[in-house]
Amino acid sequence: MEGSPAPPGQLRFARSQRSSLGIEWELQLLDAAGGDARQDADLIMERVCAGRAEQNHPHIHRELLRNTVELVSGVHTTVDDAVSDLQGTLAELRRATDELGIELGGGGAHPFARPSMQQVTEDDRYTRLIDRTRWWGRQMQIFGTHVHVGIEDRAKVLPIMRALVTRFAHLQSLAAASPFWDSEHTGYATNRAMIFQQLPTAGVPYQFDSWTDLEAYVHDMTRTGVIDSFSELRWDIRPSPALGTIEVRVCDSATNVTELRAVVALTHCLVEHYSRMLDAGRDLPQAPRWFVAENKWRSARYGMEAVLIKDESGEQEAVAETLAGMVTELEPIAADLGCLDELGLIPALLRAKAPYQRQLEVAERHGLTGVALHLAAEMRAGHPLEPEA
Repeated sequence: MEGSPAPPGQLRFARSQRSSLGIEWELQLLDAAGGDARQDADLIMERVCAGRAEQNHPHIHRELLRNTVELVSGVHTTVDDAVSDLQGTLAELRRATDELGIELGGGGAHPFARPSMQQVTEDDRYTRLIDRTRWWGRQMQIFGTHVHVGIEDRAKVLPIMRALVTRFAHLQSLAAASPFWDSEHTGYATNRAMIFQQLPTAGVPYQFDSWTDLEAYVHDMTRTGVIDSFSELRWDIRPSPALGTIEVRVCDSATNVTELRAVVALTHCLVEHYSRMLDAGRDLPQAPRWFVAENKWRSARYGMEAVLIKDESGEQEAVAETLAGMVTELEPIAADLGCLDELGLIPALLRAKAPYQRQLEVAERHGLTGVALHLAAEMRAGHPLEPEA
Protein backbone atom coordinates (compact mmCIF):
# COMPACT_ATOMS: atom_id res chain seq x y z
CA MET A 1 0.00 0.00 0.00
CA GLU A 2 1.44 3.32 -1.06
CA GLY A 3 1.51 6.46 1.07
CA SER A 4 0.00 6.88 4.50
CA PRO A 5 -3.60 7.35 5.59
CA ALA A 6 -4.95 10.85 6.06
CA PRO A 7 -5.49 11.53 9.77
CA PRO A 8 -8.93 12.32 11.17
CA GLY A 9 -10.02 15.84 10.29
CA GLN A 10 -8.89 15.67 6.67
CA LEU A 11 -11.76 13.90 4.90
CA ARG A 12 -12.95 16.82 2.83
CA PHE A 13 -16.42 16.92 1.32
CA ALA A 14 -16.63 18.71 -2.04
CA ARG A 15 -19.08 21.52 -2.64
CA SER A 16 -21.99 20.60 -4.86
CA GLN A 17 -25.34 22.01 -5.83
CA ARG A 18 -28.18 20.94 -3.58
CA SER A 19 -30.14 18.01 -5.02
CA SER A 20 -28.08 17.90 -8.18
CA LEU A 21 -28.30 14.47 -9.72
CA GLY A 22 -26.09 11.85 -11.37
CA ILE A 23 -26.71 8.21 -12.30
CA GLU A 24 -24.46 5.20 -12.83
CA TRP A 25 -26.10 2.26 -14.63
CA GLU A 26 -24.24 -1.06 -14.88
CA LEU A 27 -25.27 -3.14 -17.89
CA GLN A 28 -24.69 -6.76 -18.85
CA LEU A 29 -23.20 -7.69 -22.20
CA LEU A 30 -25.33 -10.51 -23.62
CA ASP A 31 -24.91 -12.68 -26.67
CA ALA A 32 -27.67 -11.72 -29.09
CA ALA A 33 -28.29 -15.32 -30.13
CA GLY A 34 -28.20 -17.30 -26.89
CA GLY A 35 -28.19 -14.74 -24.08
CA ASP A 36 -24.93 -15.90 -22.50
CA ALA A 37 -22.55 -13.35 -20.98
CA ARG A 38 -20.10 -11.83 -23.47
CA GLN A 39 -16.57 -10.95 -22.34
CA ASP A 40 -16.14 -8.09 -24.81
CA ALA A 41 -16.00 -4.90 -22.75
CA ASP A 42 -12.42 -4.18 -23.88
CA LEU A 43 -13.35 -4.53 -27.55
CA ILE A 44 -16.40 -2.35 -27.07
CA MET A 45 -14.35 0.32 -25.31
CA GLU A 46 -11.89 0.33 -28.19
CA ARG A 47 -14.73 1.05 -30.59
CA VAL A 48 -16.49 3.74 -28.56
CA CYS A 49 -13.15 5.45 -27.88
CA ALA A 50 -11.94 5.31 -31.49
CA GLY A 51 -10.79 8.75 -32.56
CA ARG A 52 -10.48 10.05 -29.00
CA ALA A 53 -7.18 11.38 -27.72
CA GLU A 54 -7.43 9.06 -24.70
CA GLN A 55 -8.70 5.50 -24.64
CA ASN A 56 -11.31 6.39 -22.06
CA HIS A 57 -14.89 7.52 -22.54
CA PRO A 58 -16.37 10.13 -20.18
CA HIS A 59 -19.72 8.35 -19.94
CA ILE A 60 -18.97 4.67 -20.71
CA HIS A 61 -16.70 2.86 -18.26
CA ARG A 62 -15.21 -0.56 -17.73
CA GLU A 63 -16.11 -2.46 -14.57
CA LEU A 64 -14.71 -5.36 -12.56
CA LEU A 65 -15.70 -7.98 -15.13
CA ARG A 66 -15.37 -7.89 -18.90
CA ASN A 67 -19.03 -8.77 -19.29
CA THR A 68 -20.02 -5.36 -17.94
CA VAL A 69 -20.05 -1.74 -18.99
CA GLU A 70 -21.24 1.18 -16.90
CA LEU A 71 -23.10 4.20 -18.25
CA VAL A 72 -22.46 7.40 -16.29
CA SER A 73 -24.54 10.53 -16.67
CA GLY A 74 -23.32 14.07 -16.31
CA VAL A 75 -24.50 16.28 -13.44
CA HIS A 76 -28.12 17.43 -13.86
CA THR A 77 -30.93 19.01 -11.89
CA THR A 78 -33.84 16.84 -13.06
CA VAL A 79 -34.48 13.14 -13.45
CA ASP A 80 -35.56 13.62 -17.05
CA ASP A 81 -32.32 15.36 -17.99
CA ALA A 82 -30.16 12.75 -16.24
CA VAL A 83 -31.97 9.77 -17.76
CA SER A 84 -32.12 11.38 -21.19
CA ASP A 85 -28.36 11.87 -20.93
CA LEU A 86 -27.97 8.13 -20.28
CA GLN A 87 -30.26 7.30 -23.17
CA GLY A 88 -28.04 9.28 -25.51
CA THR A 89 -25.00 7.38 -24.26
CA LEU A 90 -26.89 4.11 -24.57
CA ALA A 91 -27.59 4.87 -28.23
CA GLU A 92 -23.90 5.59 -28.78
CA LEU A 93 -22.96 2.32 -27.08
CA ARG A 94 -25.41 0.37 -29.22
CA ARG A 95 -23.67 1.46 -32.39
CA ALA A 96 -20.70 -0.60 -31.20
CA THR A 97 -22.56 -3.53 -29.65
CA ASP A 98 -24.95 -4.07 -32.56
CA GLU A 99 -22.01 -4.58 -34.91
CA LEU A 100 -20.66 -7.27 -32.56
CA GLY A 101 -23.89 -9.21 -32.08
CA ILE A 102 -24.11 -8.08 -28.46
CA GLU A 103 -27.27 -7.13 -26.62
CA LEU A 104 -27.43 -5.02 -23.46
CA GLY A 105 -29.35 -5.99 -20.37
CA GLY A 106 -30.13 -4.79 -16.87
CA GLY A 107 -31.03 -6.97 -13.92
CA GLY A 108 -28.97 -7.58 -10.81
CA ALA A 109 -27.37 -10.81 -12.06
CA HIS A 110 -27.10 -13.00 -15.14
CA PRO A 111 -29.52 -15.93 -14.84
CA PHE A 112 -27.20 -18.73 -15.89
CA ALA A 113 -23.64 -17.57 -16.71
CA ARG A 114 -21.03 -19.24 -14.50
CA PRO A 115 -19.32 -16.68 -12.24
CA SER A 116 -16.13 -18.75 -12.24
CA MET A 117 -15.89 -18.40 -16.03
CA GLN A 118 -16.08 -14.60 -16.14
CA GLN A 119 -12.92 -12.67 -17.01
CA VAL A 120 -11.65 -9.87 -14.77
CA THR A 121 -10.74 -6.52 -16.29
CA GLU A 122 -7.01 -5.83 -16.27
CA ASP A 123 -6.63 -3.16 -13.61
CA ASP A 124 -4.47 -3.05 -10.49
CA ARG A 125 -7.43 -2.11 -8.31
CA TYR A 126 -9.48 -5.09 -9.49
CA THR A 127 -6.52 -7.44 -9.24
CA ARG A 128 -6.02 -6.48 -5.59
CA LEU A 129 -9.73 -6.94 -4.89
CA ILE A 130 -9.80 -10.45 -6.35
CA ASP A 131 -6.52 -11.38 -4.66
CA ARG A 132 -7.88 -10.39 -1.28
CA THR A 133 -11.43 -11.70 -1.55
CA ARG A 134 -10.72 -14.83 -3.65
CA TRP A 135 -13.82 -17.04 -4.10
CA TRP A 136 -16.28 -14.38 -2.98
CA GLY A 137 -14.62 -11.76 -5.14
CA ARG A 138 -14.97 -14.08 -8.14
CA GLN A 139 -18.72 -14.21 -7.50
CA MET A 140 -19.22 -10.49 -8.13
CA GLN A 141 -21.09 -11.01 -11.39
CA ILE A 142 -23.59 -8.39 -10.29
CA PHE A 143 -25.07 -5.22 -11.75
CA GLY A 144 -26.52 -2.18 -10.00
CA THR A 145 -28.02 1.26 -10.38
CA HIS A 146 -26.28 3.98 -8.38
CA VAL A 147 -27.89 7.39 -7.79
CA HIS A 148 -25.87 10.40 -6.63
CA VAL A 149 -27.69 13.35 -5.04
CA GLY A 150 -25.82 16.56 -4.27
CA ILE A 151 -25.62 17.75 -0.65
CA GLU A 152 -24.79 21.42 -0.17
CA ASP A 153 -23.69 21.15 3.48
CA ARG A 154 -21.50 18.37 4.89
CA ALA A 155 -23.36 18.59 8.19
CA LYS A 156 -26.43 17.14 6.47
CA VAL A 157 -24.76 14.06 5.04
CA LEU A 158 -24.82 11.66 7.99
CA PRO A 159 -28.31 12.58 9.28
CA ILE A 160 -29.74 12.08 5.79
CA MET A 161 -27.93 8.76 5.47
CA ARG A 162 -29.36 7.59 8.80
CA ALA A 163 -32.84 8.52 7.55
CA LEU A 164 -32.31 6.82 4.18
CA VAL A 165 -31.51 3.47 5.77
CA THR A 166 -35.06 3.41 7.13
CA ARG A 167 -36.25 3.33 3.49
CA PHE A 168 -33.40 1.79 1.49
CA ALA A 169 -34.97 -1.67 1.69
CA HIS A 170 -38.10 -0.26 0.05
CA LEU A 171 -35.97 0.96 -2.85
CA GLN A 172 -34.31 -2.45 -3.00
CA SER A 173 -37.67 -4.22 -3.18
CA LEU A 174 -38.97 -1.93 -5.92
CA ALA A 175 -35.86 -2.58 -8.06
CA ALA A 176 -35.33 -6.27 -7.19
CA ALA A 177 -34.27 -8.06 -10.37
CA SER A 178 -31.98 -11.03 -9.63
CA PRO A 179 -33.87 -14.17 -8.59
CA PHE A 180 -31.45 -16.50 -10.42
CA TRP A 181 -27.80 -17.22 -9.81
CA ASP A 182 -25.56 -19.61 -11.73
CA SER A 183 -28.64 -21.39 -13.18
CA GLU A 184 -30.24 -21.73 -9.74
CA HIS A 185 -33.59 -20.32 -8.65
CA THR A 186 -32.40 -18.81 -5.38
CA GLY A 187 -35.75 -18.07 -3.77
CA TYR A 188 -34.63 -14.45 -3.34
CA ALA A 189 -36.06 -11.46 -5.17
CA THR A 190 -32.56 -9.96 -5.31
CA ASN A 191 -29.74 -12.42 -4.81
CA ARG A 192 -27.37 -9.62 -5.82
CA ALA A 193 -28.01 -8.07 -2.40
CA MET A 194 -26.87 -11.25 -0.68
CA ILE A 195 -23.81 -11.74 -2.89
CA PHE A 196 -22.53 -8.17 -2.75
CA GLN A 197 -22.55 -7.95 1.05
CA GLN A 198 -19.97 -10.77 1.21
CA LEU A 199 -17.26 -8.26 0.35
CA PRO A 200 -15.71 -7.01 3.60
CA THR A 201 -16.62 -3.35 3.09
CA ALA A 202 -19.98 -3.75 1.31
CA GLY A 203 -23.57 -4.01 2.46
CA VAL A 204 -25.41 -2.17 5.21
CA PRO A 205 -23.61 1.09 6.04
CA TYR A 206 -22.43 2.02 9.49
CA GLN A 207 -24.40 4.84 11.09
CA PHE A 208 -22.06 7.54 12.40
CA ASP A 209 -23.08 10.32 14.75
CA SER A 210 -20.50 12.81 13.50
CA TRP A 211 -18.18 13.45 10.58
CA THR A 212 -15.27 13.06 12.99
CA ASP A 213 -16.44 9.50 13.74
CA LEU A 214 -16.51 8.75 10.01
CA GLU A 215 -13.03 10.20 9.58
CA ALA A 216 -11.73 8.06 12.44
CA TYR A 217 -13.26 4.96 10.85
CA VAL A 218 -11.69 5.73 7.45
CA HIS A 219 -8.36 6.40 9.15
CA ASP A 220 -8.48 3.05 10.96
CA MET A 221 -9.51 1.12 7.83
CA THR A 222 -6.75 2.73 5.79
CA ARG A 223 -3.87 2.40 8.27
CA THR A 224 -4.72 -1.27 8.86
CA GLY A 225 -4.77 -2.02 5.12
CA VAL A 226 -8.48 -2.80 4.83
CA ILE A 227 -8.93 -0.11 2.16
CA ASP A 228 -6.61 2.03 0.08
CA SER A 229 -9.15 4.75 -0.65
CA PHE A 230 -12.63 5.85 0.38
CA SER A 231 -14.06 4.47 -2.87
CA GLU A 232 -13.40 0.95 -1.58
CA LEU A 233 -16.17 1.40 0.98
CA ARG A 234 -18.95 -0.19 -1.06
CA TRP A 235 -21.89 0.34 1.27
CA ASP A 236 -25.47 0.31 0.01
CA ILE A 237 -25.57 4.02 0.84
CA ARG A 238 -22.38 6.02 1.21
CA PRO A 239 -21.09 9.57 1.11
CA SER A 240 -19.07 10.41 -1.98
CA PRO A 241 -16.74 13.09 -0.58
CA ALA A 242 -14.96 13.75 -3.89
CA LEU A 243 -18.28 14.57 -5.59
CA GLY A 244 -20.14 16.17 -2.69
CA THR A 245 -23.00 13.66 -2.90
CA ILE A 246 -24.81 10.88 -1.15
CA GLU A 247 -24.68 7.79 -3.33
CA VAL A 248 -27.52 5.27 -3.08
CA ARG A 249 -26.25 1.91 -4.39
CA VAL A 250 -28.79 -0.58 -3.03
CA CYS A 251 -30.80 -1.13 -6.23
CA ASP A 252 -30.34 -3.85 -8.82
CA SER A 253 -29.64 -2.58 -12.31
CA ALA A 254 -32.90 -1.35 -13.83
CA THR A 255 -34.05 -3.60 -16.66
CA ASN A 256 -35.55 -0.70 -18.61
CA VAL A 257 -35.57 3.09 -18.75
CA THR A 258 -39.12 3.45 -17.39
CA GLU A 259 -38.33 1.70 -14.12
CA LEU A 260 -34.99 3.51 -13.98
CA ARG A 261 -36.86 6.81 -14.04
CA ALA A 262 -39.12 5.74 -11.19
CA VAL A 263 -36.31 4.51 -8.92
CA VAL A 264 -34.17 7.59 -9.55
CA ALA A 265 -37.12 9.93 -8.89
CA LEU A 266 -37.97 8.23 -5.59
CA THR A 267 -34.33 8.46 -4.48
CA HIS A 268 -34.06 12.10 -5.56
CA CYS A 269 -37.22 13.06 -3.68
CA LEU A 270 -36.29 11.18 -0.50
CA VAL A 271 -32.96 12.97 -0.17
CA GLU A 272 -34.54 16.39 -0.72
CA HIS A 273 -37.35 15.50 1.70
CA TYR A 274 -34.90 14.75 4.49
CA SER A 275 -32.86 17.83 3.63
CA ARG A 276 -35.97 19.99 4.05
CA MET A 277 -36.74 18.33 7.37
CA LEU A 278 -33.29 19.34 8.58
CA ASP A 279 -33.82 22.89 7.36
CA ALA A 280 -37.03 23.02 9.38
CA GLY A 281 -35.30 21.76 12.52
CA ARG A 282 -37.27 18.51 12.54
CA ASP A 283 -35.96 15.18 13.74
CA LEU A 284 -35.22 12.71 10.96
CA PRO A 285 -36.35 9.08 11.18
CA GLN A 286 -33.77 6.51 12.18
CA ALA A 287 -33.61 2.86 13.12
CA PRO A 288 -31.13 0.63 14.97
CA ARG A 289 -28.72 -1.37 12.84
CA TRP A 290 -30.45 -4.65 13.71
CA PHE A 291 -33.73 -3.40 12.21
CA VAL A 292 -31.91 -2.05 9.17
CA ALA A 293 -30.12 -5.37 8.58
CA GLU A 294 -33.36 -7.31 9.01
CA ASN A 295 -35.13 -5.07 6.50
CA LYS A 296 -32.38 -5.59 3.94
CA TRP A 297 -32.72 -9.36 4.30
CA ARG A 298 -36.52 -9.37 4.18
CA SER A 299 -36.45 -7.16 1.10
CA ALA A 300 -33.87 -9.37 -0.62
CA ARG A 301 -35.84 -12.51 0.18
CA TYR A 302 -39.42 -11.40 -0.43
CA GLY A 303 -39.13 -8.34 -2.68
CA MET A 304 -42.49 -6.64 -3.13
CA GLU A 305 -44.12 -9.17 -0.80
CA ALA A 306 -41.94 -8.16 2.15
CA VAL A 307 -43.27 -6.73 5.40
CA LEU A 308 -40.66 -4.23 6.58
CA ILE A 309 -39.95 -2.44 9.85
CA LYS A 310 -40.86 1.22 9.35
CA ASP A 311 -38.99 2.96 12.17
CA GLU A 312 -37.22 2.62 15.50
CA SER A 313 -40.52 1.86 17.26
CA GLY A 314 -40.65 -1.46 15.41
CA GLU A 315 -43.89 -0.76 13.54
CA GLN A 316 -44.19 -3.01 10.48
CA GLU A 317 -46.00 -2.57 7.16
CA ALA A 318 -46.16 -4.24 3.77
CA VAL A 319 -43.56 -2.68 1.49
CA ALA A 320 -46.11 -1.82 -1.20
CA GLU A 321 -48.26 0.10 1.30
CA THR A 322 -45.28 2.09 2.57
CA LEU A 323 -44.17 2.88 -0.99
CA ALA A 324 -47.65 4.08 -1.93
CA GLY A 325 -47.69 6.36 1.10
CA MET A 326 -44.21 7.65 0.27
CA VAL A 327 -45.34 8.64 -3.22
CA THR A 328 -48.24 10.66 -1.85
CA GLU A 329 -46.04 12.33 0.77
CA LEU A 330 -43.31 13.18 -1.74
CA GLU A 331 -45.52 14.56 -4.53
CA PRO A 332 -45.02 18.24 -3.55
CA ILE A 333 -41.25 17.74 -3.52
CA ALA A 334 -41.41 15.93 -6.86
CA ALA A 335 -43.27 18.91 -8.30
CA ASP A 336 -40.49 21.23 -7.08
CA LEU A 337 -37.77 18.94 -8.46
CA GLY A 338 -39.50 18.52 -11.82
CA CYS A 339 -39.99 14.75 -11.50
CA LEU A 340 -43.71 14.47 -10.74
CA ASP A 341 -44.28 12.35 -13.85
CA GLU A 342 -41.42 10.02 -12.99
CA LEU A 343 -42.54 9.60 -9.36
CA GLY A 344 -46.04 9.07 -10.69
CA LEU A 345 -44.88 5.92 -12.46
CA ILE A 346 -44.58 4.08 -9.16
CA PRO A 347 -48.30 3.38 -8.43
CA ALA A 348 -48.62 1.57 -11.78
CA LEU A 349 -45.42 -0.38 -11.06
CA LEU A 350 -46.83 -1.43 -7.68
CA ARG A 351 -49.91 -2.84 -9.42
CA ALA A 352 -47.85 -4.70 -12.02
CA LYS A 353 -45.30 -7.50 -11.81
CA ALA A 354 -41.95 -6.53 -10.31
CA PRO A 355 -38.76 -7.18 -12.34
CA TYR A 356 -37.89 -10.37 -10.47
CA GLN A 357 -41.48 -11.63 -10.82
CA ARG A 358 -41.38 -11.12 -14.58
CA GLN A 359 -38.12 -13.10 -14.75
CA LEU A 360 -39.63 -15.96 -12.76
CA GLU A 361 -42.60 -16.18 -15.12
CA VAL A 362 -40.39 -16.03 -18.21
CA ALA A 363 -38.29 -18.87 -16.79
CA GLU A 364 -41.39 -21.03 -16.38
CA ARG A 365 -42.32 -20.49 -20.04
CA HIS A 366 -38.95 -20.26 -21.79
CA GLY A 367 -36.20 -21.32 -19.39
CA LEU A 368 -33.20 -19.29 -18.31
CA THR A 369 -32.11 -18.50 -21.86
CA GLY A 370 -35.51 -16.86 -22.24
CA VAL A 371 -34.82 -14.78 -19.11
CA ALA A 372 -31.57 -13.41 -20.54
CA LEU A 373 -33.24 -12.60 -23.87
CA HIS A 374 -36.16 -11.01 -22.03
CA LEU A 375 -33.71 -8.71 -20.24
CA ALA A 376 -32.32 -7.69 -23.62
CA ALA A 377 -35.82 -7.14 -25.00
CA GLU A 378 -36.85 -4.92 -22.07
CA MET A 379 -33.72 -2.84 -22.47
CA ARG A 380 -34.57 -2.28 -26.13
CA ALA A 381 -38.25 -1.60 -25.44
CA GLY A 382 -37.52 0.89 -22.66
CA HIS A 383 -40.37 -0.38 -20.51
CA PRO A 384 -41.47 -3.58 -18.72
CA LEU A 385 -42.63 -6.40 -20.99
CA GLU A 386 -45.21 -9.00 -20.05
CA PRO A 387 -43.61 -12.44 -19.61
CA GLU A 388 -45.81 -13.99 -22.29
CA ALA A 389 -44.42 -11.47 -24.81
